[in-house]
Amino acid sequence: MLIADDDATVRESLRRAFEEERIVVDIATDGERASYLGRINEYDIAIIDLIMPNKDGCTVCSDLRHRGRTFPILVLSVNATTEQKVRLLNVGADDYMTKPFSFREISARVKALTRRPQPIEPDVLEVGDLRVDTAQQKVTRGKRDIYLTRKEFSLLEFLMRRHGQVISRGSIMEHIWNADADPFSNTIEAHILNIRKKISDTKRNRLVHTVPGRGYKVDCTS
Repeated sequence: MLIADDDATVRESLRRAFEEERIVVDIATDGERASYLGRINEYDIAIIDLIMPNKDGCTVCSDLRHRGRTFPILVLSVNATTEQKVRLLNVGADDYMTKPFSFREISARVKALTRRPQPIEPDVLEVGDLRVDTAQQKVTRGKRDIYLTRKEFSLLEFLMRRHGQVISRGSIMEHIWNADADPFSNTIEAHILNIRKKISDTKRNRLVHTVPGRGYKVDCTS
């Protein structure tokens, strides 16, 4: 998710609330940064303030649509005239909300905008004797309960939903970390190591595999 708003209170409250829902959030404090991030990343949704420094929300919407970005855009503003709302829709905004708003409402709008016809993904993921219950936020291996941090859980879930596929480091960084993360750090490696330790992933019974030069995968075979 991209959140662009020059109001630090609104911006940070939205970021914290959506991250509680395990959504990776990128932040922009002005329209120029929002336009740049939206053009170089493929988000699931963008929440953009109408009035921002450098570029307003209408201009950002127009920039993104002209660059072929099709993800939903929800625009926020303290107030907007009918003409402004019509202009927003004409330049590619998908929805509009007036400030102040409740998080419950904006969360519901986000879910509605990102809803796409697709196969229903299961809440429980199993590979070998490793079990991840995404609804209960619970991980077990065999009969043992395992505690993972929020980021470790998200990473393991991401790999398990792609069981047997080799997932590149870049794809993991894009989906699990935000744009501020250093792509050259050993963050991914450190989290993979922690997950392996916690699930007792030994060479004899390994599920989380490193594929040299390509990435990582979860599989019962090497």
